Amino acid sequence: MTAPPTVDVHAHVLLPAVEDLVEGLPGLSEARTLDARRNGPAALEVNRVMIGERVPRLTDPAVRLAAMDTQGVDIQLVSPSPSHYHYWAGEETAETLFRLANEATAEHCSAAPDRLRGLGLVPLQHPVLAVPALDDALARGLSGVEISSHAPGHELSDPAYEPLWNRAEETGALVFLHPFGCTLDERLDRWYLSNSVGQPTENAVALSHLIFSGVLDRHPGLRIVAAHGGGYLPTHIGRADHAWRTRPDAASGCAHPPSHYLRRLYFDSLVHDPHVLRELVRAAGAGRVLLGSDFPFDMGTPDPLGALRAAGLSDADFEAVRGGTAAGLLPRKD
Repeated sequence: MTAPPTVDVHAHVLLPAVEDLVEGLPGLSEARTLDARRNGPAALEVNRVMIGERVPRLTDPAVRLAAMDTQGVDIQLVSPSPSHYHYWAGEETAETLFRLANEATAEHCSAAPDRLRGLGLVPLQHPVLAVPALDDALARGLSGVEISSHAPGHELSDPAYEPLWNRAEETGALVFLHPFGCTLDERLDRWYLSNSVGQPTENAVALSHLIFSGVLDRHPGLRIVAAHGGGYLPTHIGRADHAWRTRPDAASGCAHPPSHYLRRLYFDSLVHDPHVLRELVRAAGAGRVLLGSDFPFDMGTPDPLGALRAAGLSDADFEAVRGGTAAGLLPRKD
């Protein structure tokens, strides 16, 4: 039998057309000010240089494919840089933005449709646009959509998102949960805590909203992939289970202990620690963990297969994470 391809489900594309669209619009300046507060000046300067060095890998399909060959990656699931969310945008701009982002991502992936699969964007700040955005992404041949951990005034447990979960479940679309920004704000504005602490915190909060509110009970067929190994939640799920068992308020929204739902979610492998990766596989099952690199950003790994090997998994578990499970989630494109 032919081995399944190696699939990296966490890789990004930069879309200059999106930034051209929002430049100068009311709200952008305030959003940039908030971003500066949350990250601090040192992080912003490092980010500026880091991203500048990586623009070819973020925008040129040929450069991307060459890098994939070096890594031993056969297929990438490419999602827009989370900096393109722009959840501050009004409804009209948000609709133009998601269509532009979906079109540009699909065009980027069309350079090598057998190796590049794409995800679109959903303007979570306008729940009424969520289903049209998903449908637009699917109509362009994308595999689903990427979302953040929340939008202003909306957690993922908000009933306003029920149509999105219904449609994603109905179509089998992938929903890639990738936070951008942490609401702890200035408490994380030094030493890049905004990312090293903020991202796993946001993942844990967002997944907890999906679990405790009963979203995963109502939509057992949802295919949600959580970036960064799901953050702190999978390896600290015992505390959530204890709350569910001992407190009626914690148990009021979902039918099972929170750990039950880890096997209804998918997680990427990007946890930067072989011991944590082994624990993630133990908690969620190898069939729920997918290879992820965060290509090509500095908080990712340039050697996702090496990081996976370091975890010392069984051959069967290694092959599932390497690409076996992802091959079943991403239909072939001939």
